[in-house]
Amino acid sequence: MERFIYTLVRASDWEAARALGEYRGSADDKRDGFLHFSTAAQLRATAAKHRRCVLDLWMLEANTAALGDALRWEAASGSSRPGLFPHLYAALPVSAVTRAVAVPLGPDGAHRFPDDVP
Repeated sequence: MERFIYTLVRASDWEAARALGEYRGSADDKRDGFLHFSTAAQLRATAAKHRRCVLDLWMLEANTAALGDALRWEAASGSSRPGLFPHLYAALPVSAVTRAVAVPLGPDGAHRFPDDVP
C-alpha cells in the first residue's frame, strides 16, 4: 500500500505526544478503538469533512513501515467514500512520524496543506 499516511491532530495533543513519545489519539479515535489516518489522496477530503474550521491543527506524516501489524487498511464505516483507509490499532510512536506541519486555516475555512500533498 502507501509508504506514508497522515493524520490531523490538535497542537496541544501533538505537544503531549512528543512529551510521552507516542500519540494515543483523539476522543474519536478512542471511541472507535483505532487511530484514524488518511492517504495523501484522501487527506484533503477528510479534513473538509471532519476538521473544517478547526484551528490549531497539525498534519502528521507517518512511515507505514514503522507501524507493523497494528496498521490495517479498512473501509470507513458508514461512509460512501471509496477506497480503504489506514487505521492504526495502537498508539503512534513519535519515532514513526516523519513530518509534522501546522496546517493553518484559509479565509474559506479550509486548511492549507503543504504543496506536495495532493
